[in-house]
Amino acid sequence: MTALEPFAVLHEGPGPELPLPSALRGVYGGDLALPEPCLYANFVATVDGVVAVPSLPGSNRLISGGSEADRFLMGTLRAAADVVLIGSGTLRASPQGRWRPETVYPPAAESFGALRHELGYDASPRVAVLTASGSIAPEHPVLADGALVLTTETGAARLAGLLPDAAELAVLPGDAEVDVGAAVSLLFSRGHRRILSEAGPHVFGSLVEADLVDDLFLTVSPLLAGRGMSASYGLVEGAALLPERTEEAGLRSVRLHGSHLFLHYALRRRDAT
Repeated sequence: MTALEPFAVLHEGPGPELPLPSALRGVYGGDLALPEPCLYANFVATVDGVVAVPSLPGSNRLISGGSEADRFLMGTLRAAADVVLIGSGTLRASPQGRWRPETVYPPAAESFGALRHELGYDASPRVAVLTASGSIAPEHPVLADGALVLTTETGAARLAGLLPDAAELAVLPGDAEVDVGAAVSLLFSRGHRRILSEAGPHVFGSLVEADLVDDLFLTVSPLLAGRGMSASYGLVEGAALLPERTEEAGLRSVRLHGSHLFLHYALRRRDAT
């Protein structure tokens, strides 16, 4: 593993700990605090709150400012998950994506593998894809890896006979959108204990609105995006929370690497899981 300056730990609250291999712990500045079971999400945002610019290919990398530390954390969070949940928009935006820990931060591949072995996981997390309409590319490589496609009756009809043999399709309630509560319940019922959501802000909004997100890892990049001619998205899209919902997220930890802030929030009470 190549040298990466350790994160500066500014705040670390009490909570459950997922022990990390020494190489990962040394960079992160401690173990990873995650309950079990849980659904946790990871985002990077600009100072002014933009997490995606759909018109810009690879906008996530642009927003992150190319931060190696952000990629390290993304890989660590993937390594800690037994399934990664994405939406069809995220799938389309990453036509070669496999959502594996080592692809986002190759220098820590060995340590990521050691963590997964310690947790009793397969070498790579399974990927679950949410698509209400079934409008996904059947040739996407992650489907050939054995992804689970979570869709509606309409989506299943559209995809009939098109998916590779390794992929699995599950039909869930919903019409214009897949019922995210049913999707998460299915994943937990299959024995998945830690679900990482790397879906976009619309799916995240649905998950938050349904009170399904336990933890949020939010990297704040030292960039300003502005609100110009191109549409941009904030962290939560398509869900109205205030003023009806005023529950505060609990600040779990704060880390600093260069000018990037790494925030970890608990969005639900620990006993809610």
